[in-house]
Amino acid sequence: MAFRTICLFLLAPFLTGSGWSAIRPNILIILADDLGYSDLGCYGGEIATPNLDRLAAGGLRFSQSYNTARCWPSRAALLTGYYAQSVNRDAFPESKGGGGGNQNRRPAWARLLPDFLKPHGYRAYHSGKWHVDGKVLEGGFDRSLNMQNQGSFFTAKGNAIDDVPVTVPAQETGYYATTATIDHALDCLRDHQLNHAGKPFFQYIAFIAPHFPLHALPADIARYRDRYLAGWEALRSERHARQLALGLVTTPLSALERNVGPPYAFPEAIAKLGPGEVDRPLPWAELTEEQHRFQATKMAIHAAMVDRMDRETGRLLKALEDSGQLENTLIFFASDNGASAEIMVRHGGHDPKAAPGSAASYLCLGPGFSSAANTPFRRHKTWVHEGGIATPLIVHWPAGIRARGELRHTPVHLIDLVPTVLEVANISKPTTWEGQPIPPAPGRSLVPAFAQDAPIQRDSLWWLHEGNRAIRVGDWKLVAARGEPWELYDLSKDRAESTNLVEQRPEIAAALEKKWDASVLEMKALRQRSTAPTRDSR
Repeated sequence: MAFRTICLFLLAPFLTGSGWSAIRPNILIILADDLGYSDLGCYGGEIATPNLDRLAAGGLRFSQSYNTARCWPSRAALLTGYYAQSVNRDAFPESKGGGGGNQNRRPAWARLLPDFLKPHGYRAYHSGKWHVDGKVLEGGFDRSLNMQNQGSFFTAKGNAIDDVPVTVPAQETGYYATTATIDHALDCLRDHQLNHAGKPFFQYIAFIAPHFPLHALPADIARYRDRYLAGWEALRSERHARQLALGLVTTPLSALERNVGPPYAFPEAIAKLGPGEVDRPLPWAELTEEQHRFQATKMAIHAAMVDRMDRETGRLLKALEDSGQLENTLIFFASDNGASAEIMVRHGGHDPKAAPGSAASYLCLGPGFSSAANTPFRRHKTWVHEGGIATPLIVHWPAGIRARGELRHTPVHLIDLVPTVLEVANISKPTTWEGQPIPPAPGRSLVPAFAQDAPIQRDSLWWLHEGNRAIRVGDWKLVAARGEPWELYDLSKDRAESTNLVEQRPEIAAALEKKWDASVLEMKALRQRSTAPTRDSR
């Protein structure tokens, strides 16, 4: 038995008290890509996710966990603890930057989490998607698999190991990105056990799944092939009923918005995809049989991708358990945004004769089944209505959390993960970096919610993405789609955002709008506070 495991066993009675053990926990963050609020079994879904459900049963599920509505701003928030607008000008809609933040890098004080952990003995490993500015190892990680090829799940072409491009065999076979992500993570764990067993680790696993293109293994697709032929309305009703029974939500189910399609118009893609494609969540009864099969098949592939992600996560959990590390590993599972209504054809196109879900196909979930994935909420990825920003958060840490299978209803955000990790690791965040002051961050530690369903005290939660904007103070949320007027909702009764109260409570709407405007000015000032380059850009 490893030394750390023996110590953990002897100290276990003291790990769940008012303070933390001197043994710092391992930290594991698992991030899905474009996973909807209701896709996991423990959040009301029918997809087989027994391993993630097991984490939920042995820990906590947060019912009001938020992200930023989009891939790269969420990753910036998760790894820095700041809103993306504070650390990258590209996050403002008037910016002309490069979308992923690579044109406008973080200021020197906007460190990634490994920079705060490594001086205290941690090793840091990354496997999967990156989508943060700079190279991975320059961001503080010791090892990395950077999956830069997001156009196909069936090739390693374009990826990098430790920031060095990989060489792909001429006759590459048997590759699947989700499996390869965990293969690399397991290799990092084996190396850690062999060469760094006395140290804690921080492991960041960023799956690409279930982001488009919808690519899955044939056997995985077969498990769901006919499951969704009843349509998106039926699936939303099923999932919502389970969510009510689980106590996740109390809100009524939102109405489908038949005129809300993909956030970006690509009519040429619709034509390439053929008559089975539908770019609006129309009533299922209005669709043709060809459209029924095409749409149900896309959802089956989405489900297969989630299923495979769970299976691969199970391999990782078994390795942690077999090595005696699971007990004192603080695990977070989250998603970078809600399910996507996007429909596009990129990266070499779509062959309509190819098997759906194969390498030659290029399919996206689209607004119909995206609405089902985001049950019970409105809208999708890129919008900051609840469907775009509310996703699962599972927290599991047997040595530090007494609760088993409990819900937490306090609103939380990805910006909260950095302060939470630092608190449980008993690390004080430095106040300066290379001579520059590190400004206060907006995130709050979730540690109080580990013990009980206690509110996390904060001033507000705030969103802006591509002109979609929102602010939440208490249970009041002010939200607007790009170019549209503000809407006001009382989320204590209406997380489906069905009853707009902006005319009934104009004083609340005005106060929240003023606060939202002030936050914009604060973040712009913070981002412009330093023009010094980061370590990553020298």
